[in-house]
Amino acid sequence: MRKDSLKILVTGADGFIGSNLTHNLSVFRRYEVFKYTRMDTREMLASQLEVVDIVVHLAGENRPDNEELFSQTNFELTKFICDSLKSKGRRIPLILASSTQAAQDSNYGKSKLAAEVEIQQLGIDNGNDIYIYRLPGVFGKWSRPNYNSVVATFCHNIANGLPVSVNNPTKLISLVYIDDVIDSFLSIINNDMSKKHINVEIEPIYEITLSALAAQIEAFNNCRDNLISERVGEGIGRALYATYISFLPKPKFSYDIPLYGDERGIFVEMLKTPDSGQFSYFTAHPGVTRGGHYHHTKSEKFLVVKGYASFGFRNIVTQETLKIETSGDDPTIVETIPGWAHDITNIGEEDMIVMLWANEIFDREKPDTYTAEV
Repeated sequence: MRKDSLKILVTGADGFIGSNLTHNLSVFRRYEVFKYTRMDTREMLASQLEVVDIVVHLAGENRPDNEELFSQTNFELTKFICDSLKSKGRRIPLILASSTQAAQDSNYGKSKLAAEVEIQQLGIDNGNDIYIYRLPGVFGKWSRPNYNSVVATFCHNIANGLPVSVNNPTKLISLVYIDDVIDSFLSIINNDMSKKHINVEIEPIYEITLSALAAQIEAFNNCRDNLISERVGEGIGRALYATYISFLPKPKFSYDIPLYGDERGIFVEMLKTPDSGQFSYFTAHPGVTRGGHYHHTKSEKFLVVKGYASFGFRNIVTQETLKIETSGDDPTIVETIPGWAHDITNIGEEDMIVMLWANEIFDREKPDTYTAEV
């Protein structure tokens, strides 16, 4: 069984993936994280390799000014790690972040493949447990535009009002989300390991065309104007949205929305969804009644968050009536029913504040709202 406290060495610790991993590890006291960056010496790396329990080798070069750095960083650094472990007889597990480009005939791909071969040989010669990740494009917070992925570039440019260039709109790209990568690393770090020399795949892998990617991020940007949220609750939409907003400059951490006011109070639309309605809130001065209409199909949910309210209902066919009183001190949802006229009156002494959800976005051309007294 593993020791309760693990010493984990992360190479490339200040990079995109490295930053996400080290910050995740820092949450837990059972880990002691050793960091190696390009600013550190090989002597320091060698001393770290003598004491750590596992190596997560993320350091790499993918866009150097001089292509000789491919070999120097991707292969030679990997060989140094392997040689150091062999010389000390250290059979600790090693995780390598490689690339799907290791299968391609490019200088970058060749350097990544050479690193894979070196680490596989370490497992054979020295008995280390080896885990190799051939990663496609990785995206998420703290990535660098014009370096880590096209997602980072598109998100940065659109969030900052800069143009994006889509040279090959129909090109299909494969992507994995940073949190899924980190979760996979942690699943290895946290479990007892048997001897393994394996290639590990991240799931899920998302596929999207460059034009669809750009359009989706533009839609995220537009939601502040049209108030229509994209589908961001799961899958690639959730991951892309988190990435996009991580690139927002500080002045865009907040934004204004329209406010409509009259003698009754104010009405504010906060958020609209493509297929699940919209969210709003309104106020009413003491004694003010709002509503006085019915719907054929539309339904609404009201929640008084401050003040005291009396809801009135009347069935427009049977003339049956109903009154419901609620307050902000006793959270209660009041739902309007198709075919029932309804209104809401502030029966308190202060302004009333009410949250409102409607099952559809308000359509001025077809509002499904008909005046009727309660």
